[in-house]
Order: sequence, then structure tokens, then C-alpha cells
Amino acid sequence: MARLIPDDWKNLAATGAAERERETLTLLEGALPDDYTVYHGVHWTRLNRAFSVFGEADFVIVSPAGRVMLIEQKAGFLRETPKGLVKVYLQTERNVSIQLAQTIERLHRRFTAAFGAGTYCIEALLFCPDYVVKNAAIAGIPAEGIVDATRKDRLASIILEALPADEPKLPCAAKIHHFLSDELSLTPDTSALVGQAGTLVTRLSGGLATWARRLEFTPFRLRVIGTAGSGKTQLAVQVMKDAAASGKRVLYVCFNRPLADHIARVAPEGAKVANYHQLCDWIARDVGAVQDFQSPDAFARLEGVFAEAPIAERWTFDVLIVDEGQDFQEAWVQALSRLVRSDGAWWWLEDPLQNLYMREPVALPGWVVLTETTNYRSPRDILEFVRDKVGTAVPRAAGLIAGSPFDGSDISIASYDETDGDSIVDSTKRAITQALSLGFRKQDIAVLSYRGREGSALSALEQLGPHRLRSFTGKYDLFGNPEYREGDVLLESIYRFKGQSAPCVVLTEVDFDVFDERSARKLFVGATRATMKLIVVASRRACAVLDSRI
Repeated sequence: MARLIPDDWKNLAATGAAERERETLTLLEGALPDDYTVYHGVHWTRLNRAFSVFGEADFVIVSPAGRVMLIEQKAGFLRETPKGLVKVYLQTERNVSIQLAQTIERLHRRFTAAFGAGTYCIEALLFCPDYVVKNAAIAGIPAEGIVDATRKDRLASIILEALPADEPKLPCAAKIHHFLSDELSLTPDTSALVGQAGTLVTRLSGGLATWARRLEFTPFRLRVIGTAGSGKTQLAVQVMKDAAASGKRVLYVCFNRPLADHIARVAPEGAKVANYHQLCDWIARDVGAVQDFQSPDAFARLEGVFAEAPIAERWTFDVLIVDEGQDFQEAWVQALSRLVRSDGAWWWLEDPLQNLYMREPVALPGWVVLTETTNYRSPRDILEFVRDKVGTAVPRAAGLIAGSPFDGSDISIASYDETDGDSIVDSTKRAITQALSLGFRKQDIAVLSYRGREGSALSALEQLGPHRLRSFTGKYDLFGNPEYREGDVLLESIYRFKGQSAPCVVLTEVDFDVFDERSARKLFVGATRATMKLIVVASRRACAVLDSRI
């Protein structure tokens, strides 16, 4: 079985051209001997786009002797024209022979500069598994260099004939793999992948939003216990859209203000969106009980006003959605119940693993319960890390199911000296630099403090090295809106970032004396915010628990 680089390509069920390339890769892996290496562009981070490993070549095969073969694959229909074989892409035609010739010529130049003239050998094949070349004379490529539909079953044997295993090694054989790994830019363009990763995860996790909305019972009281990345947010948004389309009044209430602000941006027009205390403030203002948000007990007083305030008709709704239900208190349930009309629907969304305040779950007697344990958001290796580490303290985490097609995100764990106040700052700066070096943009990175905002050594900082931090100041304006510092890299606490996600998460200030249930839940929340990359910056004592390499 041939060696494939990269080797973590099987998790994604791709479509279109990428799927045809996967089929070829599967064939090459099984048909070529162990001492052959196949470099390819079919990689989990590349999603369903058609990528080449070098120029127009989809595969680069290296024999034991160091001979190289470029394979350009053209699936589907081709056209034979007087100017040569062409492939049609939408309204554009590309000459296949010219593309392949340019690729070969570029690689010759690179090899000559790296190894010297005459020290290497490059072959090339055009593989068109769906097309029969009728007139090789006008194809622009020698007939022996074309493997069309009539010879596709012989692809592996043709490669072996061209790259025999028993010939003497070429002078560049020892260096060829290092060159290919370093020079062919196998690392994907991270910034170009972020949007596609989000699209794919959204599509995969959309199942909950599809079938949960098909449930029917009266009265409609549904408690959804779903893990991080299971699609709860999509479900909430779709329920709001359903209500808006039906002319119903809908209210979405969560615990964290940043999540409410995020949902408000994607909610349909007409939907009311608030966190619990924001809702309390709206109703308190209606009854003339305006609060001073500079007062330390402002939020507790708001809760009391809301619980006792008469509810006007404009504050009653056909559909009520409670998100982050694990953070709600028992008394709030009764206060909220007054906002749902007698024939209205009430959705309660929660994740017990994200219960950072260690509150007892609220009692919802008589409610229908739906449980979802599949996480589609987190790459598989991150979820395995969560199951392994968090599951030791919170058994519920050990039973989570990985639904993401992504793997091999390569979790990074760095340590800092908990006895040195400057160490955490320096280590976090290096983590941001590492994320940028991997191709993530500043807006793709979220720096999350494990300690929380009040206990963080970073929350008062406006900059980390050259990076300006966008962070909550801890103050509110006269209308209860949080005030933020201007910056490029988001700094938040894990408490405030629950319900949200980022392509790259730097989970910093991770420290604990004992890895107990609360410590494990905090790790779970921070780790599962990452959709592509997780960098953990932990104290030396925490690293001893989290990093098995130490």
C-alpha cells in the first residue's frame, strides 16, 4: 500500500471533482507498493474544492528510485479541437496540453535549481477517466502520456512501468521528499478555508434544526438537551424564521449578552432577541423602574422588578425560545412563563456540560425531552481530547459523538510559569503569533480566558505585543449596552463566549490545583468553541494533566 501525503484525507465525503480525485487516490493507495509515495491535494482542510498539489497536477508520485510522475486528472467531458484537448469550465475553455506543459516546465526549473541539471527524472500523465480520446494526434500530448477511459483500469500498472521499483536511485532521491513537502505548499490557504468550513459544519449540524421542528404535541413544551456544536443555535434561528413566516410573535432569550447580540444579527425581522437581564430591563422601563447599571446590585433588582411587573399584551408571544437554559435559575422560569400565550410554543435549549455556574437544572415537569450528543462543530481530534480529559471528571462528556468530517487539526498546548506574572502575557502573545503563522486572520482568532474576566491578567490590557485587543471594558452605557475597547483580536472570557465559536481559539490562563468537575466544564466550553484550530496556554501544573507528552 502506497504512502499518502497528507494522510488524513478520508474523513470528508467530498462532491464533484474532489470526489473523483478521492476515488483515484483510493485506487493509487491500494494498487501501488509500500515504497511508493503519493503527494496529493485531496485533504480534509480543502473541503469540496478542486485543488492541485502542484500547478495543474493533482498527484505527484515518487518511486523508490526518486523518479517523479505528475498526474493531471480531468474528470468529465473534454473537447478535441484543432488547438488540442480542452476542458470547459463554465464559459471558459482551458487547453489541457498547455496547462500540463507549463506545470512540467515549472517543476523542471525548481528541480534544476534545487538538485542540478540532469540529476532527476520527471514523467507526466494526463488521466481522463470519463473520456475516450479519439484523435491522439491533435490532443497535444503523446498517446503514451494519456490514460483515458479505455485504459483507466490500468492506471497503476502504467505508473509502475514508467517508474520501475528496481532501478538505481537517482542522485536527488534522498532529498526529493524533503523538497516536495517543503516546496509544494501542501499547507492550505487557511483564510480561504474558514468560510467553507463554516458552511460545511452548518450543513452537517442542520439535522437537529430540520427534524426537531417536525415534532407536534400540545401544549408544545420541548426541552432540547444538546451538546456544543449539535445545532441548537441553528434550531433557534429556524424556529424564529418559522414563526416570522407564519405571522407569529417570537421571543428569543439567552443568558449571555454577547450571544444575544450575535443572534440579533441573524434573527429574522420582527423577532425579539435579548439576554435575560436585557429583557428584564425592557419590562422594568415599561413600568417606570429604570435602573442604575453602575450599581452593584442592578441585575438582582431587575430580576425582582420583572418577576412582579404586570405583563402588557405587547410582551406576550406565540413562540418563546430559551437558550443556554443550563444557566437559568428556577425563579426565572415562572417569570418567563407569563410571556407565553396559552396556546403558544415554548422551546428550552440547554447543554449541561456548559453549566459553568454549577446550578441545579431547572424543573420542567411534563415537558418532552429531546437529547442530542453529536458535536459537528469541533474537529474530531479536539472532541477526542475533550472526551479523554473532560470525561474523567464529567462522565457525560465521555459519551459525546464526533460528527465533524475534520480531523488532524493538531491541538497545540503551551505552558506558562504560574509564579511569573509576565509569563502568561508572553505565552499568549506567542500563541497569537502561532495562529497568524498558520494563516488565520486576526478576525478569525478568539483569545478566551479560562479564568473569567474579573480574574484575568489580560482583561485590563489594550494590547498584547503588536496585537490590539477588542474586549469588554466591564462597563455599560445608560441603556445597559456593554462597552468594548477597539481592537483587532477578540479577547473574551469563556463565560461570555458560550454559544459562539471561532475558527481559531486561543484558550489561555488555564490553571487549576485540582482537575475537578468545574475545571473540566470550563475546559469543555473553551475547547469546543474552536471550529478549526485549538491552542491551549496552560500553567505548568495544568499542563501536567492536559498534555500527555509531559
